[in-house]
Amino acid sequence: MLVRPADPDDIPALAHVHVQGWRETYRGLFPDQLLDDPEFEPRRLRYWTTVLTDPRYAGHRVSVAEKDGEVVGFGLAAAAGEELGIPQLYALYLLAAHQGSGAGAALLDSVLDPDERAVLWVADPNPRAQAFYRRHGFTPDGTEKVEDGVREIRMQRPAR
Repeated sequence: MLVRPADPDDIPALAHVHVQGWRETYRGLFPDQLLDDPEFEPRRLRYWTTVLTDPRYAGHRVSVAEKDGEVVGFGLAAAAGEELGIPQLYALYLLAAHQGSGAGAALLDSVLDPDERAVLWVADPNPRAQAFYRRHGFTPDGTEKVEDGVREIRMQRPAR
């Protein structure tokens, strides 16, 4: 598995993995009409085009995981998160067939310095993701929100 910084050539693959990751992870949590919307992937394509080409996003850290030349996962973090003013993990997705390979940990470390304080939001319930983040030093801080009918909890990791 190769983990490397994303570049604009990765945009179509990022959009595909983003949509497929949502479908594999959130089926039953998000409405099927959202997950199966034919415009879902084109919207993600526009999103990733903006993230990787718009100068306003130059401070974002985006990495991809490749297996045999195919993008199978990605991580996205920004230099400053929320009101806390610390790095935030915005997305980490790995296609189900590649989970447990170590690529998730490599992606996380590629977009967030393992020694820095960080924050993220994770769907609840999403026990697999929450267990992954706990193994990497994140703990729930008691903050919750509901977006699009889905409960999310905030997790933070202290600096080492």
